[in-house]
Amino acid sequence: MTRRGLALIAFPALWAVTFMALPLALVLKISFAEPLLAQPPYTPLFEDGRLNLQLGNYALVFADALYARALLNSLLYAGMTTLLCVAFGLAIAQAVTRIAPRWQPLLLTLIILPFWTSFLIRVYAWIALLKPEGLINAALLGLGLIDEPLVMVNTGFGVVIGMTYTYLPFAILPIYASLAGQSPRLTEAAIDLGASPREAFWLVTVPLARPGILAAALMVFIPTMGEFIIPDLLGGSATITLGQTVWTEFFSNRDWTMASALAILLMLLLLAPAIALQRLELGGRR
Repeated sequence: MTRRGLALIAFPALWAVTFMALPLALVLKISFAEPLLAQPPYTPLFEDGRLNLQLGNYALVFADALYARALLNSLLYAGMTTLLCVAFGLAIAQAVTRIAPRWQPLLLTLIILPFWTSFLIRVYAWIALLKPEGLINAALLGLGLIDEPLVMVNTGFGVVIGMTYTYLPFAILPIYASLAGQSPRLTEAAIDLGASPREAFWLVTVPLARPGILAAALMVFIPTMGEFIIPDLLGGSATITLGQTVWTEFFSNRDWTMASALAILLMLLLLAPAIALQRLELGGRR
């Protein structure tokens, strides 16, 4: 390899080691320590010339019902959010591709427009919409569809709604990129051969858009698994997640070792869908 090639590789490799590998190694080291009332608040990795690895944090993660519930809640909310985002994203992306090309940039701008405002403001806006005296309950009561306000804040429903709204653009854009590259003649050919428009969509459009759909699912599932702010504001204590638990252990309980163990566990959980996506991509290219 030439010096120019090495120089091109050196900078991203140095960046990855400095800002990814080293912090991850530090978190992994802390996860094998025990909490300590000192500075730093954990036992050293090497003590009296011996390696001092403690597995108590990882054992407690699976033994304590609180951590198990946080893990299951995170998987449930992230899974439901991913399914909703992919379903809505596929429908919206398909609709955008059918619009005249001169209008598509405007529609894509409107899709990403919420990112131009504060994340916290958007979450607080959903509190105003979902609370018992909010706009949604007022509209349903006014239409006579319900007799009393629905409880949507401090529930799993509120968490899923908030995360679906927040991460929906992350699903729309990669799916749109896949659909925009498809020729409409493929769907027309399927219809000419006897397929209904719905069958042509599921048998032709969706399989060809699989890379975008899988990328969308991954881009939604990964951040929602570690989401902290939305479950904290829209869910409360009844819907505790891994993100909330890590924050509580680190900042409230000052237990850096347990927070690190939970962070490592979360990272390992997120590696599984990433590896699965890579295998599906490789299998689809063969």
